[in-house]
Amino acid sequence: MAKEQFLGTGRRKKSVARVRLMAGSGNITVNHRDIEEFFGYETLKMLVRSPLVLTERLGSYDVAVTVHGGGFTGQAGAIRHGIARALIKAEPDLRGAVKQAGYLTRDPRMKERKKYGLKAARRAPQFSKR
Repeated sequence: MAKEQFLGTGRRKKSVARVRLMAGSGNITVNHRDIEEFFGYETLKMLVRSPLVLTERLGSYDVAVTVHGGGFTGQAGAIRHGIARALIKAEPDLRGAVKQAGYLTRDPRMKERKKYGLKAARRAPQFSKR
């Protein structure tokens, strides 16, 4: 019989992460690569592991993630969001702690669109008096 899986979808900026949480020994795989290989910065690895560390479940679950879109920081945030969502499906009694830490809240900040007449979202052309 297959292991029971808990699914969670996380989003941040343009990144979307599909997370599968399974009982295991704590392996985290991102796009079929180990987390150590996928993320170069230690801070991003800590960000991804933070819901598991908070709930003291780091060695209890294996995490398999498929993530696409955005940059590596947005992807790490999306994975954290997805892990938090999957974790409360696995153990609903953890919801209070995870929500208190702010891991269930989807970060609404997005890139502001470029406006006509400007060079960027707010950057105006250089002004010259003469």
